Amino acid sequence: MNAKEAAALLAHASGFDNRQPSVAAAQSWAAALPDVPCDQDARDAVAAYYSTPPQNPSERLWILPHHVKTLRTKIRNARLENFQYEPLPDETTAEFLARYRGQVKAIASGRAPAPTHRPALTGGPHPTVTAELEARGWKPGRTVPETDGEALADSVRRAGPLGIECPQCKAAIGRPCKTPGGNARQPMGKPRRTPHSVRTAAAQGRTTGSPEERAREEERRREASRLAAARHEEDIYDAEIVDEETR
Repeated sequence: MNAKEAAALLAHASGFDNRQPSVAAAQSWAAALPDVPCDQDARDAVAAYYSTPPQNPSERLWILPHHVKTLRTKIRNARLENFQYEPLPDETTAEFLARYRGQVKAIASGRAPAPTHRPALTGGPHPTVTAELEARGWKPGRTVPETDGEALADSVRRAGPLGIECPQCKAAIGRPCKTPGGNARQPMGKPRRTPHSVRTAAAQGRTTGSPEERAREEERRREASRLAAARHEEDIYDAEIVDEETR
């Protein structure tokens, strides 16, 4: 900017800090900002400086040329955040540089609309990368969980019954099944050493009966265990009493 433009920018700044612009100040600012025009971005930089509170509340804000240059650059770079150059086929290096610089200048100045969507990578990995990943046990192209809950479940998912939620006691993935009831130390119930049969069946893809049928089967197994224990007690003969005097 020249001295006249610097004087206009200083007049804009005086509305914030009540400074008294002078010819000497305008010439000094023009010498410090020879490659910065007095455009809307420069005026917005002044407004951004005075809209940010100082670190020390007792400190008085007083803008300097380097503040204008730094904040103006940030304003323009923000418009280029999602910019991605789209080359033309068979363009030369000179054509690429001219088109690239032109697009950057147009978007940074605001003359062209800034991209609103972040560019995303497309395509898959190189075959050699895929082969290396598979050799190390990784599966390229797997679906990435969309939520934190799915990611957590994926991190604890494992083979076998613990890889699914128990349909009977509702034990979470990766957690052991629980016995009915609970106490002060284990309000959710005591962990079972083995999973519920319905959980094992579901993990193996086998269908199970209704809750009533499962309850009857559980009762049948308890009764069978009780009868087996009773028969075992009947098979125990009375111990022979040996008189110590006859020995």
